[in-house]
Amino acid sequence: MSSVAVFRRPPEPLAEDLEDAFREHSRLVYRTAYSVTGSAQDAEDVVQTLFLQILRRGFPPAFKQNPKGYLYRAAVNLSLNAVKSRKRRASAGDPEQLEIADSRPDEREAAAKDDLQARLVEAIAHLNPRAVEMLVLRYEHDTSEADIGRLLGTSRAVVAVTLFRARARLKKLLKP
Repeated sequence: MSSVAVFRRPPEPLAEDLEDAFREHSRLVYRTAYSVTGSAQDAEDVVQTLFLQILRRGFPPAFKQNPKGYLYRAAVNLSLNAVKSRKRRASAGDPEQLEIADSRPDEREAAAKDDLQARLVEAIAHLNPRAVEMLVLRYEHDTSEADIGRLLGTSRAVVAVTLFRARARLKKLLKP
């Protein structure tokens, strides 16, 4: 009988660390994804996809340095991808994306509100991901410009300028 030595890396405590990260940050990831996509289903998909990617690939170095910042940026990027994917499906005639108009006033008002939300989500998809990160932190998570700068590793002045430009771009994109 021959003995063959098999060398394996000792398993990382990935599952426990990932579970801790999920418990601590999943609400932030969900809220961020919902802010960008405007859809609870898409937000849930983003949370699931993000944590599954980490489970499959392990923790990237950026995660180890700043877990909250990494997960936040990844959530924004995955959310923007979801919005763009939804837009492609809608232009291809996906039956889920078809809208049915109703003539009742309450439903017309709700449809107009939904239309504005859809236009906002589409406009956000045209922004730079870094600007989207800052917008969501500022207006959805009510984070100060100084805290955004610390979280994203930039200065408060850069955050202020980026937010100003992003708001101006959104106004332009949302004009009828």
